[in-house]
Amino acid sequence: MQDELGALAAFVAVADARSFTRAAGKLGTSQSALSHKIRRLEARLGVKLLTRTTRSVAPTEAGHKLLATLAPALAGIKEQLVSLTDDVNKVSGTIRITTADHATETLIWPALKRILPAHPNLAVEIDVDNRFVDIVAEGYNAGVRLGANVDKDMIAVSIGPPQQKVVVGAPAYFARRGTPTVPADLSAHDCLNRKLPSLGGYPPWSFARDGRQVKVRVTGQLAFNRPELIADAAIDGFGVAYLFESQVSDAIKSGKLVCVLQDWCGSVPGYHLYYPMSRQVTPAFQVIIDALRRS
Repeated sequence: MQDELGALAAFVAVADARSFTRAAGKLGTSQSALSHKIRRLEARLGVKLLTRTTRSVAPTEAGHKLLATLAPALAGIKEQLVSLTDDVNKVSGTIRITTADHATETLIWPALKRILPAHPNLAVEIDVDNRFVDIVAEGYNAGVRLGANVDKDMIAVSIGPPQQKVVVGAPAYFARRGTPTVPADLSAHDCLNRKLPSLGGYPPWSFARDGRQVKVRVTGQLAFNRPELIADAAIDGFGVAYLFESQVSDAIKSGKLVCVLQDWCGSVPGYHLYYPMSRQVTPAFQVIIDALRRS
């Protein structure tokens, strides 16, 4: 089929140019190769399409009939291909991203607010989900998660700074229950757990100091799967929370929360946008990448 389309296009080129030499130059091929292609087409069809003389080339009656049908069809195909190329080069279409809640609030939404007014044909679908997602299997263009540890066939682009961890509680809570001075003290406190099914439910709280790493299994009356609810519960005095500083910075500045165990709290690599290296980066997706890099 592909050979026949090429031969038909070659026939149209020769018929329009009335010359094998000029048509060969236009198609970027040799005169002999073009002549051979036309002869093979005529042999397959069982009819002569071109009359050849030493001075000119002209369509036969059968050639004129074929040309009348073929020329508009090929022109239409060319027009559609040009249109398709234009669409690919436009900032348009839908970009689907799976991301964690904190990244959405602090990075993705602020970036989208800046760029969307300038790109009315760009649509973005954000799926907030804290589990680890197979973006290829579930049809996403990209995912956003902490760290750059992704599969070998993925590209990871840094879009945010490292995240400092903090242990916080309300001043009234610590006045009532005492202030922990080492991670092990947390076992005697009401701690606000975060439920992460993808990590086995309630992961231990990890700390490090002077090269020593400590993991503490904490308990308490309350557990949430959303960090903003954990922060609210801590502000209201229901226990100790272990969050990113950026999640509670306003509450710390206002004095609603105070930090403890600061010399045990480290940081984790910042958020990364990841996507398959085999996937074409369209102009629409590139706009998203550039906006998030500037976050």
